[in-house]
Amino acid sequence: MLKIHRKRLFVLVTALFAGAATIAADDMDFSQLVQSTQKEKPQFAKRQQDLLAARYDLSNRPVAGVEMAGGKAVQGGVRVRLPNGVTWDQLAAMSPEDIQAKGLWPAGFYPLPHPHHEAGGMVFPKFAIDETRRQTGRDIARFDLDYDLPDHMLPKFPAPIFLTTRPDLGDVSKGQLVTTQNYWMLFKDALNPKQLDGLRLLLTPFPQQQFNATDDRRSLAPSLGVACFDCHANGHTNAATHTVGDIRPNEFRHRIDTPSLRGVNIQRLFGSQRALKTVEDFTEFEQRAAYFDGDPTTAAKKGVNTLNRADQVHAMAEFQELLDFPPAPKLTPLGRLDPKKATAAELRGEAIFHGKGQCAVCHGGPYFTDNLMHNLRTERFFKPKMINGRFASADGPIKTFTLRGIKDSPPYLHDDRLMTLDDVVEFFNIVLGTGLTADEKKDLVAFLYTL
Repeated sequence: MLKIHRKRLFVLVTALFAGAATIAADDMDFSQLVQSTQKEKPQFAKRQQDLLAARYDLSNRPVAGVEMAGGKAVQGGVRVRLPNGVTWDQLAAMSPEDIQAKGLWPAGFYPLPHPHHEAGGMVFPKFAIDETRRQTGRDIARFDLDYDLPDHMLPKFPAPIFLTTRPDLGDVSKGQLVTTQNYWMLFKDALNPKQLDGLRLLLTPFPQQQFNATDDRRSLAPSLGVACFDCHANGHTNAATHTVGDIRPNEFRHRIDTPSLRGVNIQRLFGSQRALKTVEDFTEFEQRAAYFDGDPTTAAKKGVNTLNRADQVHAMAEFQELLDFPPAPKLTPLGRLDPKKATAAELRGEAIFHGKGQCAVCHGGPYFTDNLMHNLRTERFFKPKMINGRFASADGPIKTFTLRGIKDSPPYLHDDRLMTLDDVVEFFNIVLGTGLTADEKKDLVAFLYTL
C-alpha cells in the first residue's frame, strides 16, 4: 500500500510542478485528481496574487474621458512599482549594464508567469465563463485554478464587432457575446453563406488539452472543448491566457496574451513568435497543435479536430479577415491626426511617436505595424531568475502588433506584463533609451488613445 501511495504522489507532483500534460488513469482516478489539485489551488492562487501585488498597483483608476469602443473605462497611470530609492527618470538615465548590476529592473517589467505556470493551460476570466454558461450551457471553468487579473484591467466584454464589408452597421454584435446560439440571427443579413459557416466553426467547441472528455481534463464535467472565440471573444479578446506550446522546457514557456483578431486582413505574421504567414496557417495550426500544447500523441487521445483546409479553414479565415478596427475619428485615411479634430497634447504626442520616441520605426504606416519581428533584448537589464515557475531570461524576437485600437486591448506585451499604456511608454523609454520627459510621456499616451 505504501509503495502504491508513493507512486501516485510522485505522479501528481510531477504533473503539478513539471507541467506534465496528463496523469495516467491507472495512477490516479479523476476524483483523486480533482481533490488533490483543489487542495493545492489556494496556495498557488495566493502565490500569484502576492506576485501581482508586489509588481503592480491594480486599483481601479480610470482615465477621465477615455473609453474603449463599447464604453468601458480605460485604466491609466503607471502601475508598475519602482524599486525603492529610484525614480523613472533616474532609471531611464542608467545603462542596461548598470541596471542589471544594481538589480533595479522593475519587477513588473519581468516576464509575467501564467496564473499557475507549472500546470499551464487555458484559463478564462470569470465574466467569460459566466456568459458562456448562460448562453450555451458549456462550462469553461477549471477546477484547479482561476484567472488572476481583475476585471477592470481587462478589455470590454463583450466587445463590439466591426466589419470591413459593412462599416455602416457599426457594432454588428449589438452588445451581445456572439455564440452558436445567436450568430445566425445577428449575421444572416450581413454575411454570405461561406462567411456564416466560417463564423459557425469559430464558435464551435472542439477538444483541447484542459477541456475534453478524458479523465486528465481540468473541467469537472466531460467537455466538448473550447471554441476559437472563447478566447477571441467577438473576434477581439477577453484576455484569456495560456502558455505557448512551442517552447520547452516548461519553465521557459511564455504566458500568452490573447491578441485581438481585429485587422488580421492587414497582418502578415501570425503567432507572437512562430511567424506563420497566413491566417489560414494559424487557424489550422491552432486546432492541430496549439490546442494540445504541441503534443500530437495526447491530441489523438483527446479528440483532435483536423480541419479541412479547402473549405473549413478557408471559411474560418475569410470571416476573420472581415473583422475591422474600431472607429478612430481623429485619424485621417493615412493614419495621421486631423489637426482640426486633435488636441494640442495629441498632436505633440504624434510628433513624439514619429520622432524622439522612435515608435514609428516598428509601428509605422496607417495601421501602425511593420509586419516584422523584433528582439528587444530585455535580458540586458536583468539577471535570469525563476519567478513562480517561469524562468525569466531572453524572450527572443516578437512580432510587431498593430497599434490601431490599442486602448481596447489591455494588458500589454505578448505576455500581459504591462497593465496600462503608461506602463508601455515607461517600458520602451528605458528599453529603447529615448529619454522622454514626463510631459512627453503624457503626450505620447494621449496620442495612443486616439488610435
